[in-house]
Amino acid sequence: MQAKHKVIFDTDPGVDDAMALYFALAHPDIDVVGITTTFGNVYVEQATTNALYLTRIAGRTIPVAQGVNVPFAKAAGTPPDFIHGADGLGNLPSRIDVGGKAEVESAAEFIVKMARQHPGEITLVAVGPLGNLGLALKMEPQLPKLLKKVVLMAGAVDEPGNVSPVAEANVWNDPDAADLVFTAGWDLTMVGLDVTHRVVLPSSFFARLAEQHKHVAMDTLSHAVNFYANFYQSIRPDLGHACYGHDVLAFVWLVAPEIFETQNGRVRVAKEGIGNGQTMMAKLAIPYPQAGWEASKPETRVCMKVDADACAKLIDQTLSGDWLKPALAK
Repeated sequence: MQAKHKVIFDTDPGVDDAMALYFALAHPDIDVVGITTTFGNVYVEQATTNALYLTRIAGRTIPVAQGVNVPFAKAAGTPPDFIHGADGLGNLPSRIDVGGKAEVESAAEFIVKMARQHPGEITLVAVGPLGNLGLALKMEPQLPKLLKKVVLMAGAVDEPGNVSPVAEANVWNDPDAADLVFTAGWDLTMVGLDVTHRVVLPSSFFARLAEQHKHVAMDTLSHAVNFYANFYQSIRPDLGHACYGHDVLAFVWLVAPEIFETQNGRVRVAKEGIGNGQTMMAKLAIPYPQAGWEASKPETRVCMKVDADACAKLIDQTLSGDWLKPALAK
């Protein structure tokens, strides 16, 4: 049976990226046809290493194309190793040798090639800074017509930011690329902090999955989540030893949009100053005098609320299924 959603996953793995990837591999409605990597939670070279490792220990061979290593205009920052670990996966004590290497073409080239080969078929799910999408747009201005839809884990509207009072990390890492993406005119959904901060996943949830599966992939994820939860416990002790779902919610929206409440509006990104990276949403369909808010600007479907219990249940059901294969030998 053909999966309902043919997906390119643009990612900077990352603990919650690993969660999202494994949800996508486990869900029968999703077929991950390629992975593109970006800087963000780690340097891009490490993101590529992690994407190859995570897929191959789960027994999958999926093309991985390496992407941007710096923002479009903003000075590059340092990856948050205190959140995800220096290796992005909670500083794994060791890794098995599963081989694998990245595609020769860049992430943007891969996105454009796949979109041209499969017009109207591919959904792009992006959960890191948006430079690869921005570059792909510059290479192929018709990309919004070629892709079926784009889903972002990005931004915040009513919820406070996580890297400043107003900015979410992925958008803040490359605000120029993000603004380009929000104004491109595709079928665009933003899954931001307004919903990801409602879904709290305890580390014990992943420990149970690791115990159930007894597989290197789930052991790896459980280890990574423990590190991630240590960070969250240091800033939000009220959560317990747990973490936000963040990136995995982009895939949850794809397969279960009915558990979300959305609102449509024009979204723009502040590119400079103390508020850089803020996603601003025009909730009213009026033509403001301020340039950049013209009524002709494309709208984004923004997730504003989520049924957190239904979301956690779906993540549990999906990852508990029989989806893992033996790790690949080198």
